[in-house]
Amino acid sequence: MAQICVLCTMTCIAAYRHFLPLLLCWATTALVAQPDEVRNPNIKSIKLFKSGNQISLAAIPLGTPDAIELHFDDLQTISKAYSYTYELRNADWSACPLSPMDYIKGFTQSRITQYRPSSVAFTRYTHYQINLPQQNSMPSRSGNYLLKVFENGDTSRLLFSRKLLIYQERVKIAGQVLQPFSPNLFRTHQKIVTNVNLANLDVFNPQQQIKLVVLQNYNWQTAQSATTPTFIRGKVYEYSNEENLVFEGGKEWRWLDLRSFRLQSDRVRSIDYKANNYDVYPVPDSIRSSMRYLFFRDLNGQYVVSTDENINPWWQTDYGNVHFTFLPGNPQVFAQKDIYLAGELTNYQFNEKNRMQWNPEINAYSLTLRLKNGYYNYAYFVKGSQQPLSALTQQPTEGNTWDAENQYLILFYFRAFGGRSDELLGLTEINSHSFITPPR
Repeated sequence: MAQICVLCTMTCIAAYRHFLPLLLCWATTALVAQPDEVRNPNIKSIKLFKSGNQISLAAIPLGTPDAIELHFDDLQTISKAYSYTYELRNADWSACPLSPMDYIKGFTQSRITQYRPSSVAFTRYTHYQINLPQQNSMPSRSGNYLLKVFENGDTSRLLFSRKLLIYQERVKIAGQVLQPFSPNLFRTHQKIVTNVNLANLDVFNPQQQIKLVVLQNYNWQTAQSATTPTFIRGKVYEYSNEENLVFEGGKEWRWLDLRSFRLQSDRVRSIDYKANNYDVYPVPDSIRSSMRYLFFRDLNGQYVVSTDENINPWWQTDYGNVHFTFLPGNPQVFAQKDIYLAGELTNYQFNEKNRMQWNPEINAYSLTLRLKNGYYNYAYFVKGSQQPLSALTQQPTEGNTWDAENQYLILFYFRAFGGRSDELLGLTEINSHSFITPPR
């Protein structure tokens, strides 16, 4: 009898050691990695979206003919040999210990062969584009992917990377946006209540095997996750507490119409026309936190490359230096705080390059971005100078209201015991205004 007990103990210890890395990987509920980056300053206007819809998410079902479009410009006009590859990542975008041959069917690297120089534009650039995945190089697993574009077949010469989702619909997800019960959040935040039906999955330890991730307006920087369901009813898991999956409501996004540099929209104060460039000065922005909420249709932080004057917006559009100005009212309110210009136009990167700079000559914050003709949404986010990104808020600049219109993306990840990667087995989108049709 004693020998059997010793044998059972040794077996349990061995199993614990085998699954310890898995348990540690799922212990945290925060998304710790945000790997999107642009290393070459000449690369502009990177767009990755579901084919035919510029404001859609870069996500397609595994093994279907659905396609993703990639577009970008190189301000150096000499055509170059650019290639791409996929890199599988975990649910939190941390590195995954798999070989590319384990998740790519076909070649692990492929060339981008479709490009052409700009035309009828002062700014000279080369536009590159490709539809993904190609038949000779396809992801073979569901999950989070980084699409990496690099030069001359050398992966160390990285130009940029972008997030791409490949999913399977093996679970059914139902979501709803509700007003929180907490008196501190009741008027300013939105709560996401989600039910997941796991009828087609065998789950032994929900807290360790599954993770639910919710994005507001496709912003990974403010994404929230949950590993422990609030209620379990058979195969249906409900996530409904107010400890996570609660977001600031914000307001409708500010907009800027740059579809023409000759026909100025009402949000453009002036344009300085130079020999080979444009300097665009939008109307200065002011604080909106005390203004009443007004609904209007926006792009939820996205932008669309577009033009009113030419046929093809990808290579028949121009670039301009756009000088944003934010009037703080009382500058003391933002003492020891950083203000960032945010939206897809900055890829939600809250770094020094996108931080508004104080200009004492005009008593305002300013920032210059080089933007292509198009229609843009943006907003101003604030955090303390010494605070982490989790402290980002729109309240001082934009204000928050619980009934604002926002788009939410719900992702369901699963990892089998002994598995080395997180599978994306469910994806759905909901809108806080049910009459708004999601962009998928």
